[in-house]
Amino acid sequence: MNRHNKRKWMGSLLLLITALVVSSTPFHDLSSFPHELRLMEGSWKQLRVSMPLMGTLVNSNPDILNVNGMEAREVSVDLSQPVSVEPKKAGEANLQVKWRNIPLKAVKVNVLPDLRVIPGGQSIGVKLQTAGVLVVGHHLVDTGSGKLSPGEQAGIHVGDSIIKMNDMYINDMNDVKKMVREAGEKKSALHLLVVRGKEKLNLTLRPAKDKKDEEYRMGLYIRDSAAGVGTLTFYEPNTKAYGALGHVISDVDTGQAIVVGDGQIVRASVTSIEKGQSGNPGEKFARFYNESEVLGNISKNSPFGIFGKMKEEPKRGLYPDPIPIALAEQVKEGPAKILTVVEGQKVEEYSIEIVNVVKQHFPATKGMIIKVTDKRLLEKTGGIVQGMSGSPIIQDGKVVGAVTHVFVNDPTSGYGCYIEWMLQDAGLQVRPNPPSNQSTGTAA
Repeated sequence: MNRHNKRKWMGSLLLLITALVVSSTPFHDLSSFPHELRLMEGSWKQLRVSMPLMGTLVNSNPDILNVNGMEAREVSVDLSQPVSVEPKKAGEANLQVKWRNIPLKAVKVNVLPDLRVIPGGQSIGVKLQTAGVLVVGHHLVDTGSGKLSPGEQAGIHVGDSIIKMNDMYINDMNDVKKMVREAGEKKSALHLLVVRGKEKLNLTLRPAKDKKDEEYRMGLYIRDSAAGVGTLTFYEPNTKAYGALGHVISDVDTGQAIVVGDGQIVRASVTSIEKGQSGNPGEKFARFYNESEVLGNISKNSPFGIFGKMKEEPKRGLYPDPIPIALAEQVKEGPAKILTVVEGQKVEEYSIEIVNVVKQHFPATKGMIIKVTDKRLLEKTGGIVQGMSGSPIIQDGKVVGAVTHVFVNDPTSGYGCYIEWMLQDAGLQVRPNPPSNQSTGTAA
């Protein structure tokens, strides 16, 4: 065999050996070995190497983790068998798999504090007070000598929030009306602090007198509050924090997220259901129940819902005691349950299927696609309806997320968000210093 043919034969043999190694189970398991792993206190995880060798697993912090039930820094392991990793307390450790003195793989393990919440499912009434007043439109003032909108001339846009007038914070519509009248009578201008997105603008507006009713006007349609019905997702008893809705509350006219000035949640009772069908999402109809009994405040309105503190544990729930939460990477395709109300104030459990999960390392609202499989719920509602958003999703005894949106053309299906993003916005942080990346959609 000449040198050229020998080299060609050796190259082909090397390629064949490489292909066999790469396609082998041990190589596949080793390559899929995670670089980073998050575990909750009280949980455990099996890692697979699947190599027919005796090796060593080096544990940088035995105070944080046990390996195969042992606290030692170096543990001899049969690499053909799964390795059990058991967290002892919150903290960070590094694990390295070695064969002889050759490092095969390393993984960083973050052990997170055990976090448990009480799942909701109760219908709640939402009463939201805006920060300042929200501009939802322009209108023309007939002054007798012409028609104009002072607000539009001042450069105020639909969707802007007026926070201050003449250096005074605005709390409601009555404040605005009084200050507009006073400025008009004095023939003076109003100096406004306007919030537009992340910008703050100082604008000047001169009210115009309407000749019909002799009132001074800004030529703006404004709103100072919003109300609606949704579903409670969770309550955390140690901090009294809650989360609900699973999506942002937006103004009906502008589509802008409402900036919270103040707000309360109260009980709500479902009175009837408009069944969903293709092209026409259904809806829960409910009334506020005993409005004088405020359940909690609203301190935040985010892409993942509303958040605040509750005065006491929610009543009428199916879970009196807190249960574990699942991290985003622990949610899997398969059967699950949702908790929601379709009649009165009775929380019931219904079967669904998580048909798709999206790997997310950043907060995003559409984390999973769910499908209602429970015949009782399909018969009553047709699937997911408006007012059901926020209904907690339970899988394997853990809270994994919340219903957020319904598919317009298929009311049996919709989106859910992961619970950890809601916990983060409630101030119950799971990931250290998480980045932000938000998306929105059509609310359920």
